[in-house]
Amino acid sequence: MLTERLNLSCGRLLSHMQLACCQAYCGIPMHGKEMLIYSVLDIEQKPLLLTGHHGEISAMTFGKGCRPVLLCSASADYIIVWDIEMCQKRTREGKVAAGTVIGTLLGEVVHLSFCFSDERVVACSGATAYVLSSKRQEVISTLTGHVGPLTSAEFCPWDKGILVTTSEDRTFKVWDLKTESIFYQSFVLSASPLLSVFFLEENRHIIIGSTDGQVWCFSLPDDHKCHLVTKIDLQKIEKRHQMLKETVSHQAGVTGKSAVDEVETSKPVLKMALCSSFNDTNKEQKKDNSWLCIGSSDGLYVVNLATSELLTLFYFKDYPELSITMAGSWSISDGCDNSMVFLVSSLFTPIVVLLELSLCDLRRIWAGGEGFSVFPSSPPVPESPLNAELKKKEPNHPKKKGGKKEQPLVFHSKVKSSGYNNSPRRVMFSPKTNVQKSRSSVKATKNTGLLLRDYPADISAPTVPHIHLRSANKPVYCLQYSGDGKQILCGLGDNSVLLYKSSLTGNPTVYTGHDKPVSSVSWSLNRQCWLSASEDQTLRIWTHGSPEPAIIMANSMFSKPIKSAQFYYLDKFLLLGSGHSLYLYLYNVDATHDDIKRYQQRSFVKMAKCIPTKSGTNITDLSAINDFFSYIVLVCGSDRSIQVFDMNKGSVASELPDAHSRPIHCITQNKGSMFSTQAPDSYNLFLTSAVTDGVKIWDLRTLRCVRRYENHLNRCHPCSSAISPCGRFIASGSEDKCAYVYDIRSSSYLHKLQKHSETVLSVAFNPATPELLTGTLDGELRLFQSCSGAQVSHDTSAAVQSVPNMTA
Repeated sequence: MLTERLNLSCGRLLSHMQLACCQAYCGIPMHGKEMLIYSVLDIEQKPLLLTGHHGEISAMTFGKGCRPVLLCSASADYIIVWDIEMCQKRTREGKVAAGTVIGTLLGEVVHLSFCFSDERVVACSGATAYVLSSKRQEVISTLTGHVGPLTSAEFCPWDKGILVTTSEDRTFKVWDLKTESIFYQSFVLSASPLLSVFFLEENRHIIIGSTDGQVWCFSLPDDHKCHLVTKIDLQKIEKRHQMLKETVSHQAGVTGKSAVDEVETSKPVLKMALCSSFNDTNKEQKKDNSWLCIGSSDGLYVVNLATSELLTLFYFKDYPELSITMAGSWSISDGCDNSMVFLVSSLFTPIVVLLELSLCDLRRIWAGGEGFSVFPSSPPVPESPLNAELKKKEPNHPKKKGGKKEQPLVFHSKVKSSGYNNSPRRVMFSPKTNVQKSRSSVKATKNTGLLLRDYPADISAPTVPHIHLRSANKPVYCLQYSGDGKQILCGLGDNSVLLYKSSLTGNPTVYTGHDKPVSSVSWSLNRQCWLSASEDQTLRIWTHGSPEPAIIMANSMFSKPIKSAQFYYLDKFLLLGSGHSLYLYLYNVDATHDDIKRYQQRSFVKMAKCIPTKSGTNITDLSAINDFFSYIVLVCGSDRSIQVFDMNKGSVASELPDAHSRPIHCITQNKGSMFSTQAPDSYNLFLTSAVTDGVKIWDLRTLRCVRRYENHLNRCHPCSSAISPCGRFIASGSEDKCAYVYDIRSSSYLHKLQKHSETVLSVAFNPATPELLTGTLDGELRLFQSCSGAQVSHDTSAAVQSVPNMTA
């Protein structure tokens, strides 16, 4: 909750002036040329009066350090640096407080900023940025290059030789202070001027804000070539936040406030700051703090940069006790006792207020409810559909009539022929000489120590091109490795399925029978059979060595195409989504055939449960874990929702409305593999992909998005995503003929895998070795391997030991 600690009436309007606030003090100009310095810790204490400017003060800022506390103020005549504690001492002694003049006649300064060592100050005047010494009157650098007036400038916290400026020309520039040259110049970001800039030191990101409520996050690598990480529109995320609140209120039976008569206002990004005090009591959040406070004209917005979502917002109009209704400028600083303080000037009245926000209240507002876990906490209830069993049909053999039949005269099932029908032998026995040893026996005795049994946990991402081939001229819609990593299934747009060795060597086995493109493929856990589902409303289960399916679930069973299908509950069930229903089938695969009735299938299926989705939305994709017992099934709907099915109860347990701005076409859980071990909580993470809305990673325990990845291009095709077996990397297809590899902890991409011939539709990680397979729109397959670590054999069945002291 926002609380007002100080309210001051000024002699003039300060709506767009830069105010000064730090953890201990806040500075407010009075009567144009004077300044009052208040103690934030003790508001009742008499303020410090500073005089010395001959013109009206236009900008103020505090230094970054705590001892001494420096204040810089600017007017058209002077730029002065004040030592606050020294000025307080001189005032107590009855002397006039004085500062150090560091610049004269630099024009109307609109923005000031100290470097992180407080040795330099940057002053923005017109289209020029002046870098000044904070100890004496010296202009260190003069930076010119913008074609419009500057609006802000900040020093880089991790590189003291870098400065970033924003301008009304709608661009920002990254400057090399040593040579006074430009490292990077952005394109025109918006139709409105850029207002503010902020650095995220943890991720080495630059945050840029504009007057029309746009926020851009750019990475700043060592080569200084900035890459866009994410973009946020305050107006859009505000509307989405309000819609989500209305949905929750409607579900809870509470009537929300109507927004019909509300006036839509612009949301300029006046000031940005990190919720750094939040770290003091949360060490886990300190490792990756992405909560950003944005001061705008109508209130305070708290945004999660990792997910591009609005956490909460504080409208001035919701706090009638405040003396301000619209803000003209903000100054944000850390407070004491896990709080933040804001010095805000009114937009239409000559009033300045000091506000305080408790981050403990912020945590309570954002505290998540009780979520779910992929691991069951209790056995299935007696009425659970997971308890369903299949009664296998006993072979119906006709009863034999009569007594005992004649018994064989020998004890063996086969009797060697007497040889009467064979031609007589004309060559007698001759010994074999010059016998050479078979090479196969030599190979069999080789040491298998170079084979890795475990998936290397600390190896780099697979980015080195190894093999590429063209499977067909049709799209590769789906890819899946077998559990042992030896084989790969490819579902194609020409209605066929290809079965390759994981090394992509040799000719694939082709399986045909579908009439429309294959939408999904899935291996069984024991790798003895696998299934394929198609847009032709059929599902087929195949076995090794047979070109014909063991089970065909024809289109008469389903009214709409099967969007996704897989084996479930340790191969006990078939799980598939068609239309607005989730189907659970028991099945029995019997590959034997009667020679007389060879077209009669002995395999059969039986429906165990059919569960409709909430609100009757059509299923676009689903995901469940088959490697261990789990009750959770995640289903995506055409209404952009994610629904959590509890298969133990056979119902929808929870729903996440408007999870993306478009319907989700791909959902993938972190399933790991039999060759890797992750922390148990890691298996509660899952990915979702939607056209034009990037990839999001969610936590099932809180049912909230925890990070967003949108460096790749996905505007029309259903590009899939995947999590590596070690749980460290995310791969995504893209429409710019590349595949992107992300570090799961960062929103900016780690590698960009280029030279694909077309849009990358499908990606899949090998569960046994650090390899990534991609499939494109024109049927090309590319295999990427890791550039570090040992070369891993594809014959993982022989991996019984590893070389001692070998590092991945």
